Amino acid sequence: MSPAASWLVLIVAGLFEVGWAIGLKYTQGFTRLWPTVWTAAALVISMVLLGAAVKVLPVGTAYAVWVGIGAVGTAVLGVVLLGEAASLGRVVSIALIVVGIVGLKLATPT
Repeated sequence: MSPAASWLVLIVAGLFEVGWAIGLKYTQGFTRLWPTVWTAAALVISMVLLGAAVKVLPVGTAYAVWVGIGAVGTAVLGVVLLGEAASLGRVVSIALIVVGIVGLKLATPT
């Protein structure tokens, strides 16, 4: 897989991480069958894609970007879907994570 394809796979893995993280809320402690099944599936897909991406990308960079995408996406969807607070401090902190993700991408030679 090319480096460009690896970055794309990593981004998709991060999006699936958002899916399983948000899905946890809907499982209600793993007591609801279908939300639990979809959450588990998203978790497995996310991990498999992360594993594929680190075959080409540096593991430290890939993991940090994966976590960053998951954190930003989950925080944003928490506000949008779950009514969580969107305070100035949260918005600035999310923006700083995005800056860190972009910085890691730009600083990675592959």
